[in-house]
Amino acid sequence: MDRQQQQQQQHIQLACSSRGSLNDGARLVQMCPSLYLVAYRGRPEEVMALLLQQRGAGKAGRYQATGIIQHGQCAILEVTAERNAVLHVAAEQGHDELIRELYIRFREEGLLSGRNSALDTPLHCAARAGHASAVAVLVQLAQDRGESILGCKNEAGDTALHLAARRGHGAAVEVLVSAATAETAAAELNNAGVSPLYLAVMSGSVQAVRAITTTCRDASSAGASSQNAVHAAVFQSSEMVDLLLEWRPALAGEVDSSGGTPLHFASSDGDRAVVRAGPPGTVYKKDHPGGLSALHVAARMGHRRVVEDMLEAFPEDLRARRGEGEADRDGNTPLHLAVAAGALAVAEALLRKGKVRADVLNNDGRTPFDLAAGSTSFFTMVSLVVTLAAFRAKLRPQRQDHAEPWSGRDVGRWIEKMSDPLSVVAVLIATAAFAAGFNLPGGYGDDGKANLSGSFAFKSFLFLDTVAVATSVAAVILLVYGKGSRSAGSWRSFAAALLFMWVALISLLLGFYAALNSVTNTRAVYRYGLIVIYVAVVFLQFYIATWIEPATSFRTVWRFFLFQLRRLKERRAIKRQFPLAGASVLSFYAFRFLSFVASIAFGFFLGEKV
Repeated sequence: MDRQQQQQQQHIQLACSSRGSLNDGARLVQMCPSLYLVAYRGRPEEVMALLLQQRGAGKAGRYQATGIIQHGQCAILEVTAERNAVLHVAAEQGHDELIRELYIRFREEGLLSGRNSALDTPLHCAARAGHASAVAVLVQLAQDRGESILGCKNEAGDTALHLAARRGHGAAVEVLVSAATAETAAAELNNAGVSPLYLAVMSGSVQAVRAITTTCRDASSAGASSQNAVHAAVFQSSEMVDLLLEWRPALAGEVDSSGGTPLHFASSDGDRAVVRAGPPGTVYKKDHPGGLSALHVAARMGHRRVVEDMLEAFPEDLRARRGEGEADRDGNTPLHLAVAAGALAVAEALLRKGKVRADVLNNDGRTPFDLAAGSTSFFTMVSLVVTLAAFRAKLRPQRQDHAEPWSGRDVGRWIEKMSDPLSVVAVLIATAAFAAGFNLPGGYGDDGKANLSGSFAFKSFLFLDTVAVATSVAAVILLVYGKGSRSAGSWRSFAAALLFMWVALISLLLGFYAALNSVTNTRAVYRYGLIVIYVAVVFLQFYIATWIEPATSFRTVWRFFLFQLRRLKERRAIKRQFPLAGASVLSFYAFRFLSFVASIAFGFFLGEKV
């Protein structure tokens, strides 16, 4: 670097320290505004006219206290406020014709290696701006003159290749790496310890990455925090990952400053492509200080597909590490982490594959099933209990009188908060149904009897209205009891009250249709009116089911019910610690059954005019 600065002082009278400031006694000629303007616009004839018409006149101008001489006559050594010479300006704007003309006319002035205040050469300026044609001209001129400028570094330690890669200028990178000395430039690190390849990955330019990997065999892939280019490529695209691993497969096994492999990064992001390409053994390599493997990370983040891919791709490695070997520093297995994070799909995938143990105790003496008690979401807790019990996961051994039931304080508060408004709704349903019973469709005859008493539609209305009254009143009673109970039974009564309200609403809707159908013969009423009601009910049913359905497969739920029947002793222990789980699953499938019955009723009314 000192030799380059000496050359700079000799040729353009610009002496730059490590920070790009002037040395004592250095004098610079301030660039003429007219010269800057025509150079910026890329007009070779006008630039040459300004530089050559007074060449050799010898008028240097007046020296200022700033160290810059005010302009007298245009000269090639003039600089801007940033110490950019005419060639810097031309390179920054990509005027390759002007670059070539300036070099031919003033080659003895050492323009190619000239530095500005940031120690940028013209090649740096062209590469930063992404002007591939200007970069090509500068590289060719340097090669013709025998100068090596590809390895020149600016104040930040960046070569021209660093700058082009950082900005993602693929075409400029291709030109730079095609030079004879590109191998050395691609191996250079800047002051931050980062390679051009890593910067190319960070820019997202596949073209730049491909250019470096296909041309520079010994290029460096170093990045920040001891990462390599694959660590960064995980968050860009699978195409980049494939290019890098094809170029240098060993990158997949390298670790960063925290011991994380690219597979750790991919697992945290849910990138399945890297998981499939990962070499055997890296999936279980642990980081520090947590001691987490990529499988742990995927389980913690809830990436079920990634977990399944790992279990399928590396079954032998996992089998060899079952039990304590698969635990992190705190003794947590991937199943522990999945349950603690509420990652239901991951927990089910781990258990379904049958390749992880569900009875491993962590350093706190807890099994994965014990960690389900830490879930703050009621529905997440229910789904975890169903999944773990279905696959015969066990709670830790402890005295049952010491077992702390899942408190469900949020559920208790929610029940207490919602009981009053739901009671009002149930009373309104009962009031509407009760009023409809004394305002019968078709009116009354002289004998005080209903005029339509012999109609099947009228009889259907009476039946449905009676069901609506009975179920809504039952819902009110259950809600009042549940609010006052404040026990595990409060949830069961609350869930039953919701089911009764659902039946009351469906009965009220069908009763309304039956009443309407009994007093009119209009096809649009008894056909399309029912369709509108049916679509609304189906949408509501779907929304409710999505909200309360256990987030697991039906096969797992079926296994849970079989577990309840066959393993009475373990069922009692689970019921003591998770008293609301079983009742919630039963209420959901009761809701499903009632919705199915309602669908049959709708189909019956839709199939014929009653």
